[in-house]
Amino acid sequence: MMLDPNGRVALVSGASRGIGLAIVRRLLADGFFVCAGARSTVPLSDPNLLVAHYEATDPASAPAWVAAAVARFGRIDAVVNTAGINPVFRVLDEDESAADQMFLVNTKGPLRVVRAAWPHLVAAGHGRIVNIASLSGKRVGSSDNVGYQMSKFALVGATQAMRKAGWKHGIRASALCPGFVRTDMTADSTLFAAAAMSEADDVAALAAQLLLLPDNAVVAELLVNCRLEDTL
Repeated sequence: MMLDPNGRVALVSGASRGIGLAIVRRLLADGFFVCAGARSTVPLSDPNLLVAHYEATDPASAPAWVAAAVARFGRIDAVVNTAGINPVFRVLDEDESAADQMFLVNTKGPLRVVRAAWPHLVAAGHGRIVNIASLSGKRVGSSDNVGYQMSKFALVGATQAMRKAGWKHGIRASALCPGFVRTDMTADSTLFAAAAMSEADDVAALAAQLLLLPDNAVVAELLVNCRLEDTL
């Protein structure tokens, strides 16, 4: 039996735009209470929405965000880590600062949020974690941005570890791995036509479904593509 979204509280990072904003909209429509974490304004107004500041590069930001959510809603049932960046770092680039930033935001950021929310996910009894990874975390695609690929491979691995650590507590963790999605992040892409990309709303629908699956129907990794590729 699917979990009932009504009364459940979800944290969503990267909520000011793109996939994160689409997930916030979808969860509110489905009956969740949502605490949206973002560096900037979230263009939504809803009585079941709390917007809190979240900066993935700041170690103190995740605990403060979690505290704000608990102060408002009294509990946390789910975490959706969407915040991510993709500056270019190639194999032969000597300046590793872009790679360091991607690991900080794309990999350590989600880990810190989950760690801060962990006691509340345990208390919920059916805690859920959805990490928005990428097909770049499953294979080397058409991009030469190895820094992004490395950070997303690491996030997929971290999700597996979260699922193992939380299983006995009823926590279930899933890595949602889309390919090209039509958002601001892909607006300048020359690798694939925007009109053929997946839509953020469709990725949001899949994220919402993952949050509501029962404990005995777990999707560890969900791969979503907008083009034909060899089996990953």
